[in-house]
Amino acid sequence: MVNDKTLVFGKEFNTEIERKKYFREELRLKLPELKLLDGFPIGSDEDILNLSDPPFYTACPNPWINDFIKEWEIEKQQLEIQGKRRSDFKIDEPYAFNISEGKNNPVYMAHSYHTKVPHPAIMRYILHYTQPGDVIFDGFAGTGMTGVAASICANPDAELKHNIELENKNVVWGKRNAICNDLSPVASFIAYNYNNSLIQKKIEEIEKTIDKIEKEFSWLYNTKHSDNKSFGTINNVIWSEIFNCTNCNHSFTFWEAAVDRNSNVILNEFKCTHCDSKYQKNNISPEFETVFNIETQESVTKLKLQPVLINYTISGKRYEKIPDNDDFNLLEQINNIKVNNNDLHSIYSGDEIGRLSKHGINNIRELIFRRARIVFDALQKEMGFDITFLITASAQNSSLLYRFRLNGKGGTTSGTYYICSTPQENNVFNSLKAKFRDIKKAFKLIKTEQLVSTGSATNNPIDENSIDYIFTDPPFGANLMYSELNLVMETWLGVITNSNTEAIANKFQHKNLYDYQELMHASFKEYYRILKPGKWMTVEFSNTSAAVWNSIQTSLQNAGFVIANVTDLDKKQVSFKAITTATAVKQDLAISCYKPSDIFDKKFRENQNSNIGVWDFIEEHLQHLPVHVLIEKATLGIIERTPKILFDRLIAFYVQRSLPVPIDAGIFQQGLRERFIERDGMFFTNEQVQEFDKKKGENPEFIQMSLFVNNEQDSIFWLRNQLEKSEKTESELHPLWMKEVVSNIRKGDLLPEMRIILEENFLKQDNGKWIVPDMTNEIQLEKIKVIRHLKLFETYKDQSIRPQGRIKEVRVEALRTGFKQCYQDKDFKTIVTIGDKIPNNLLMEDEVLLQFYDIASSRI
Repeated sequence: MVNDKTLVFGKEFNTEIERKKYFREELRLKLPELKLLDGFPIGSDEDILNLSDPPFYTACPNPWINDFIKEWEIEKQQLEIQGKRRSDFKIDEPYAFNISEGKNNPVYMAHSYHTKVPHPAIMRYILHYTQPGDVIFDGFAGTGMTGVAASICANPDAELKHNIELENKNVVWGKRNAICNDLSPVASFIAYNYNNSLIQKKIEEIEKTIDKIEKEFSWLYNTKHSDNKSFGTINNVIWSEIFNCTNCNHSFTFWEAAVDRNSNVILNEFKCTHCDSKYQKNNISPEFETVFNIETQESVTKLKLQPVLINYTISGKRYEKIPDNDDFNLLEQINNIKVNNNDLHSIYSGDEIGRLSKHGINNIRELIFRRARIVFDALQKEMGFDITFLITASAQNSSLLYRFRLNGKGGTTSGTYYICSTPQENNVFNSLKAKFRDIKKAFKLIKTEQLVSTGSATNNPIDENSIDYIFTDPPFGANLMYSELNLVMETWLGVITNSNTEAIANKFQHKNLYDYQELMHASFKEYYRILKPGKWMTVEFSNTSAAVWNSIQTSLQNAGFVIANVTDLDKKQVSFKAITTATAVKQDLAISCYKPSDIFDKKFRENQNSNIGVWDFIEEHLQHLPVHVLIEKATLGIIERTPKILFDRLIAFYVQRSLPVPIDAGIFQQGLRERFIERDGMFFTNEQVQEFDKKKGENPEFIQMSLFVNNEQDSIFWLRNQLEKSEKTESELHPLWMKEVVSNIRKGDLLPEMRIILEENFLKQDNGKWIVPDMTNEIQLEKIKVIRHLKLFETYKDQSIRPQGRIKEVRVEALRTGFKQCYQDKDFKTIVTIGDKIPNNLLMEDEVLLQFYDIASSRI
């Protein structure tokens, strides 16, 4: 990719206009084939072509990606000659540091989006896993922060460079090449603008266009001052819902009844301003009105809103006033101006967008205040898509979603189409100019270009084994309805999201959590296909649901990835849904996983039917786990190195390859202790344990691996931790058991009495105290436990075949044992039959059960 873009794929162009024209015609010829791909956006060919800047950005799947990758591979050779790359570069350990990175930087502030990882956080992963010239992919790129991070690796500011070098002594600065893809046309459009240094050439023209349109339409925001002689400029207008009193039949505004500015409160209970009848919002309905829509030439019913307060400026001083007749006359004049009302953006049924129809909004553009719509239309008419980035950045703050707040700090509520009772209409020119200042600051940092594509992560045109590293922030279950929420911005593009392959749980799209998992599996399978063997992927996870967490883990492992580590990624800002959810987590999580190397894959295939394959995998996997993690000068326990998790990873690895698991848990633990070295309940190779011992000696304080006990397997691990500290009697354990274990057990999970779990997993001494068994006894206990579990599993089989029979409670460990045995016996039907009869939360929240069920479902 050449900076001046006069030479592209060996073809020389005299101007950017000439280059765009040539490649748009090439793209036109390719559109029929591209339309066959999942996720091809909804819009006319002309709108897609006009929005695109090929070959660097296409508002559809980008057919030139492999051409760029071939050029980048050639560039790598030159970088090696220059000493900027190493041919033997290899990363064995994941990035194992918790990241805390704020959002208060120009790039982050320039354009809002529902979710966004700050680019300095992504840079830390990129600089760990890659070297200059490497090819990075993000299939759920959103606003393209992965591309920004890859670019700024070449030109970080002094403070950021200093901070990262303190953390990573081996950092090698230099540009990485990123491919940013997203299903949403507006997301990829924003990503294109963030990753296009040439946009800086348009800055002066954009500024002149804003000034020109403001001079033409400044009258939209005129209001008469109290002296009745001079006019001020409106800063904002507060609108209010209107209610009708069921007692006296008079109308009154929510503003006058419930907003007490003297006491600075909004009342939960308020009175009718005519008869003092008491109401709350949940027992009185707002008024609606029938109006004539001049665009559609139809009468429509919509929520009745009334302007109640105008904040304006005159001679540099702010004032407030109640709207007068001149203000109402101006509004009537504005309502008679026709605006663009594209039918493509009619409101449809949806989990979030359905809220709008309750307000009488039938077209997404009606969500934008009419004054702002007039200005946006004029800006686009003047400058086309070159100014649309500024419009989409300003759309939310120019809509009914913007809330009045008594503290003067109004704003929108992220992730929802919630319209409050007192929306605030802002002067769109103030919003545009404020956002333009943010954009100018951000674009000063953008010095290189990255590649942008629009399409589904479930299929893409990238050749297999082409990508050096993947960073991705996918959707998470029903957290956010991206296609619905993006419509308010996509209306200004003329191209909207094709939601057929949108990876969300959404009842209106007839997608449940299992459908979501299937789409994530298809996406991760594509990621696995295009990633080079031996390379890494980082998945940013943000959800409080155990079921979604297991869906992600199952999807990753079924695609072939091996999970190596999970760390905190603190973005220093919580969303609306996070702070109002009882089970909310404070930080996002970063999942590090890898694609096994070709050398290991060949070695494993040779030994996959013997126990040699088991230990080949464990040794390979241990090499990919962090050796020592330091938290505030203390050594942190690494849960991925525990027998429980190592065995789960082993099962996932074998099941994904449709192989029988040739070892049980007891034999596995014996072999683990015979072949590897244990420290603090964790296992290491001979080489690794020397490094761990040295670093732990320097940081002897040890932080035990955190464990939230909510199932039998966790409770066994919890008891083991207790008994490893000191042998205890049942009476000594029981109070702790009741507090830490019993209160957290999942609904439908039949947890045995503590005594039964002790008898099945531990040894009781003559003095009545329980201890952790030695290896010989542990193997014997495991054999007895498996027999008991399989016997109990037979009762579940009997229950599952009864007509209409549901299994309300199950012992999950018995199910795990039974599912594993059915898998070994290729009895996939029994797995699915029982899986369909047990409580859905148990299936979706247990990693092992879900994996067996998922594989079995594909076999029958």
